[in-house]
Amino acid sequence: MSQQPFQFKKFKVHQDRCAMKIGTDGVLLGAWSSIEHEPKSILDIGAGTGVIALQLAQRSSASTIDAIEIDDQAHEQCTHNFEHSDWADRLFCYHASVQEFASEMEHKYDLIVSNPPFFKAPKSIDPQTQNTSQERAVARFTDTLPFKHLVVCAAHLLSQNGVFCTILPQTEVASFIEIAAQNKLFISKICTIRGTKISKIKRCMLAFSTRQSKPKTQELTIEISRHNYTQEYKNLVRDFYVKM
Repeated sequence: MSQQPFQFKKFKVHQDRCAMKIGTDGVLLGAWSSIEHEPKSILDIGAGTGVIALQLAQRSSASTIDAIEIDDQAHEQCTHNFEHSDWADRLFCYHASVQEFASEMEHKYDLIVSNPPFFKAPKSIDPQTQNTSQERAVARFTDTLPFKHLVVCAAHLLSQNGVFCTILPQTEVASFIEIAAQNKLFISKICTIRGTKISKIKRCMLAFSTRQSKPKTQELTIEISRHNYTQEYKNLVRDFYVKM
């Protein structure tokens, strides 16, 4: 199934050459990330298939929507998906690491988004030589993009009134917020995500700005029962999923 293009309401995403396929995390972040400040420029760090950038192209009027992808195959596929969308003139994917990109780019972005790798590689496994593909290792393991590097680069690339949004496991949130604060990015919005009302918090979506404020908190539950989705979840993603 993952070899087939994923059809959204207004665009199609090919994913057969990407290690990490379309998933709930990315689509949620693309639907939730704030555009209330009407960003003129957007950056997606670690774009993969490009789905988040495509969602933001659909949602916003930003004239510049850039993406960064370090993996060769994913970069080519992301570029293909951009070029075959209705917003090809606004979308561009750079083939680089975020560290390289941040060191060379002078442009500042009004919205930066990232669905980062957050699995820690077991000590006995080298993500460069393990049995799973190197591409999947790059996409999954924080060894490739440590949170500190992500935050430092995002802080450098963010405009004064910009917003940085990401999605993380609940267990990583406190340390990430601390790293962000050390780099003068302050939590402004938190959305906790549960599979069902009785399940534990699985993910958190976070929004940061350069100004300190009391963060707004939200809760999102995805399902009432298997494939029976809550109204709040349907309201968030209905502009994207065909069957929602």
